[in-house]
Amino acid sequence: MSMLTPPGMGGKYRITGNRFPHMRRPPNRRRIVLGVVATTAVFGLAGWGTAQLVEVFTGGTGEHRSAAAQKKAGNCKGAGDARDVRRSAPVPKPGDITVNVYNATPRGGLAKITADELERRGFRIGRVGNAEEDLDKKVEGTGVLLGPRAALDGAMKVLGTQLAGTEAKTDDREGQDIDLVLGTAYSTLTPKEQADKALAALTDPPRQQPSPSASATAC
Repeated sequence: MSMLTPPGMGGKYRITGNRFPHMRRPPNRRRIVLGVVATTAVFGLAGWGTAQLVEVFTGGTGEHRSAAAQKKAGNCKGAGDARDVRRSAPVPKPGDITVNVYNATPRGGLAKITADELERRGFRIGRVGNAEEDLDKKVEGTGVLLGPRAALDGAMKVLGTQLAGTEAKTDDREGQDIDLVLGTAYSTLTPKEQADKALAALTDPPRQQPSPSASATAC
């Protein structure tokens, strides 16, 4: 019996020869865990990359596509602001405007008649008389409105509703009075009904809706 044979084991169970039996090393759990983590990371990155490619070729995720559709339709945030009416600065009322009426025509008494009618329409009347020499008989149109630059988009527009065809000019005067210089083409003021409509449109302009292109640009 070989000296490698344990006691009691003989016969066909004898261990003979010069080679020792080999025992396997226990599995390394650390390597297994690292392998699982690495595999999971690889598949995760592959899935993320695939999702990015899908988003690029399909125009984005559902949320992105919904936002793009709303933007295209003009329903984006701020579109309501673009549709809001931008009103100009409030214009003064006729009672807040003082008008000086000057006659630059050969017809006498025209300044007084016009001033009285303007007063009946609510304007305040200042000086009334003949135009100065540099304007007398030199105004060929209906009339000229003279006033400070600050009154160009306010008081002068209000007064212009009462006499169509007037030319507005500014000077360096002090104060807010407006001069109405009647020209040779003047005959009478605009009929009150028409003047009132023009004044109403000036003080309360209709709403203006933006064009479709403007709505899309606002997004």
